[in-house]
Amino acid sequence: MAVQTGLGEPRGPWFISPQLDPDGRGWWDAPGSGRDPGGRRPGRLLAALAVIAVSAVSGGLAGGVVASRDGTGSSAASAAPVPAELVTAAERTVPGVVSVLAGGANGASATGSGFAIDDQQHLVTNDHILAKGGGGPVTVELPDGRRYEAEVVGREPRSDLAVLKVPPSAGLAPLPLAKPGATRVGEPVLAVGSPLGLSGTVTAGIVSALDRQVRLGNSRHRAVQTDASINPGNSGGPLVNARGEVVGVNTAIATIDGNGSIGIGFAIPIDQVQQTADTIIGKGG
Repeated sequence: MAVQTGLGEPRGPWFISPQLDPDGRGWWDAPGSGRDPGGRRPGRLLAALAVIAVSAVSGGLAGGVVASRDGTGSSAASAAPVPAELVTAAERTVPGVVSVLAGGANGASATGSGFAIDDQQHLVTNDHILAKGGGGPVTVELPDGRRYEAEVVGREPRSDLAVLKVPPSAGLAPLPLAKPGATRVGEPVLAVGSPLGLSGTVTAGIVSALDRQVRLGNSRHRAVQTDASINPGNSGGPLVNARGEVVGVNTAIATIDGNGSIGIGFAIPIDQVQQTADTIIGKGG
């Protein structure tokens, strides 16, 4: 029987990416087990890679600024032509995506992204953003710069999802959701969010794989794999198809030695997101 591949158990904000043993354990035992990481069996590391870490893609509160060497902030590299349908999809999606700031002040803090899921101003985001924020207040920043303190309607750590709610005056338009089972490998997608605090950032790629087994939150789940660039701060933002429909919630990335996106990102499939969100909203309003 073939050994199933996937991602190991979370260790802080970082995950180790092993080939799982048949019992679901990775190269390293659980934290605090006392086992020396150097005692893992030889030959289990992926060839040519010392360690691949998978990170929950929430960021620090400060965010960041990116500029070219000449200080203009422009890119010297020429971009490939972008299909017109992706431009339209981006125009439709960005107004419904927000930045999420959890905690702050003198305590723990984290930033990420979220998006409107209905006309009642419910927002979907990742639970690990709220967890890293230490249970502090949650602030949502809209694309136009307005800020609202958000109500936490409910959290589901097992699936790494949470639902927030902002006042009706926010006026966020809900994003359309893709039909379950409609996503296809190879189709173009956009990741939208606030990587490094840069709100309204859009990156393009394709669906690299479906039903990829990863550990999200406290349990294993299937995920949509994409090569769209995803970085800290993208957590909770939507992955959308060329029609502007949400196919998943961007949640984690694979990195080499923790050095950022290498084109392997993971999103929670939209059917799981919708089911979890409906349950949370039904319980908490």
